[in-house]
Amino acid sequence: MSDKGMGYDPDKDITLLCEESRKYNYIPPEDFIKNNVKRGLRNADGTGVVAGITKICNVEGYEIQDGKKVPVPGKLIYRGIDVEKIVNACICENRFGFEETSWLLLYGHLPNKGQLESYERMVSRQRELPDFFVDNVIMKSPSGDIMNALQRAVLALYSYDENADDISLENVMRQAISIIARIPSIMVSAYQVKRRHFDRKSMHFHHCKEELSTAENILRTLRSDKQFTDEEAKTLDLCMVLHAEHGGGNNSTFSARVLTSSATDTYSAISAGIGSLKGPRHGGANQKVMEMMECVKEGVSNWEDEAEIQSFLRKIMDKKAGDGAGLIYGMGHAIYTISDPRASILREYATKMAEGTEYEKEFNLLRSVEKLSPEVFRDKKGIDVPLCANVDLYSGLVYTMLKLPPELFTPIFAISRTVGWCAHRIEEILTTGGKIIRPAYKAVSPYADYTDINDR
Repeated sequence: MSDKGMGYDPDKDITLLCEESRKYNYIPPEDFIKNNVKRGLRNADGTGVVAGITKICNVEGYEIQDGKKVPVPGKLIYRGIDVEKIVNACICENRFGFEETSWLLLYGHLPNKGQLESYERMVSRQRELPDFFVDNVIMKSPSGDIMNALQRAVLALYSYDENADDISLENVMRQAISIIARIPSIMVSAYQVKRRHFDRKSMHFHHCKEELSTAENILRTLRSDKQFTDEEAKTLDLCMVLHAEHGGGNNSTFSARVLTSSATDTYSAISAGIGSLKGPRHGGANQKVMEMMECVKEGVSNWEDEAEIQSFLRKIMDKKAGDGAGLIYGMGHAIYTISDPRASILREYATKMAEGTEYEKEFNLLRSVEKLSPEVFRDKKGIDVPLCANVDLYSGLVYTMLKLPPELFTPIFAISRTVGWCAHRIEEILTTGGKIIRPAYKAVSPYADYTDINDR
């Protein structure tokens, strides 16, 4: 018999506990202002509080002129190289770029041919998971959320490492390459198990091929027939290049650096990054965009009527449509103002991919959302600030056109960003001099007298 059947309602107890929690745990925004505390590690103008120094990546969305923040077209710089140049070089030379980008982020400079080939061999030979890992770790505890499965599996790799806690550069580098190589295999295996356990569909497991790139192996092992086109693989590779890194201040990378500063193991630090990226305010936003667009498609009768689209976007911001959060997912960024270079590149790709296909109308609708959202935002918030599309607005549609399942959108982001997390972990170990990251919190609780519980 259940607890409720015995006259006990646990939900009622939880409700009462939550009421107590709300009384004593909520801190009003004015308290942050009064105590000069930068809420969310943000300055008053929305810029991030500078908490560290990095050589790995620079994210530019504004300039400071005469003490004022001036919006500029966004730039994403990997080790001093504009990511647009990396992408354009790969396109012009018709080659893959993720492995080269990984080397660049990890080691600080572009590799020569011999260095790149050596790195690719190291990664390709470590893609396979340890014996019985899939059986014992993934199949015995299936998860309906692949990000959860990724996080648990990365933590589980600790048990297969004889030197898991060694944080010497040599050992951490070995672990980084191993995790970068294996995490795509973990994702595909977790997805196959999820299909069987939760979706009641057949699953299949294919071995990786050493001569294939990361993007090629993902598509080959994911699809039952192992077939993919060169264009599909290079489009996925492009997405991975764009997602590989985004500076030390983004939530997931900062999480990985915070854990690294405590001298914990590599698997714990990388799993922290995965846990952060899962959130819909971070990496999970790409799937939220597609969910939002389903609501837009259902709620707007004429996809070419901008007035109707704009009216529906207002409903979203008024929490009368969508998921009730009042957010237009895929719009706005903490740093980018005029443009997000990743969104600009993906928009261009999406344009070509959608033209003349079943996705063309959906792409045009997405473009209208990008065009109309800034005005809706200005009307709702009463402030006139630049609002650009971010990478999440178009990445989901590109993945959809690649026929990737929605539950893998954020995990593919995680596979890509693992390179950046590993690079930042190495930098944190080498440069901080053993200092643990420990920001201060100001206590605002009033003093209270203590009385014996029998007197209360």
